[in-house]
Amino acid sequence: MNAIAERYRRHADAFERKIAEVRPEQWTNPSPCAKWNARDVVDHIVSMHGYMLTPVGRRPGPAPSVQDDPLAAFRAVRADVQAVLDDPGLAGTVCDTPMGRMPAERHIDEVVSDDLVLHGWDLARATGQDETIPAEDVARLWAGTTAIPAEVMEKLRTPGAFGPDIEVFGPEVKVPDDSPLQDRLLGLIGRDPRPAGSGTGADSGN
Repeated sequence: MNAIAERYRRHADAFERKIAEVRPEQWTNPSPCAKWNARDVVDHIVSMHGYMLTPVGRRPGPAPSVQDDPLAAFRAVRADVQAVLDDPGLAGTVCDTPMGRMPAERHIDEVVSDDLVLHGWDLARATGQDETIPAEDVARLWAGTTAIPAEVMEKLRTPGAFGPDIEVFGPEVKVPDDSPLQDRLLGLIGRDPRPAGSGTGADSGN
């Protein structure tokens, strides 16, 4: 198994565990993403998985809706994406994306696999779970995010730049320079990493 497929599997496993830990009454809890509750976070992740399949000519298989069964809905669509990553022919298919032409596996890695990490934090914050992001993921995401050119970052923070109702990052939330790297990463992408209830009220991106 290649590094991208293994990274996706690890991220999906972690996100699935978080879904499984959500109590029924917590699904309507507000999340750090403006206008989204905990169920909406999972719905976004499931929808994004579907978008990853389109460039290789696939569609999500039959599955319950996120409204009916968030865990089963995610398990089904993650299997669809994992099947693409595990097939060298499909994984290597070069496709058009909002960020340019690239192999399908790189598109999955840079979009939905990273989303699983960041929205995993959102889901954990919304439902009172452990918010710790693995150090290797924090370091990789920090390196990649801080390398984004200013003009591209501005577009990523612009609502609707990549499609209706899509906002990749929210306005930066300033945190002290000596804060843990996870906190600085979260602030950079528009999350307030401080304990719930002590934030600035700044909106987060999606």
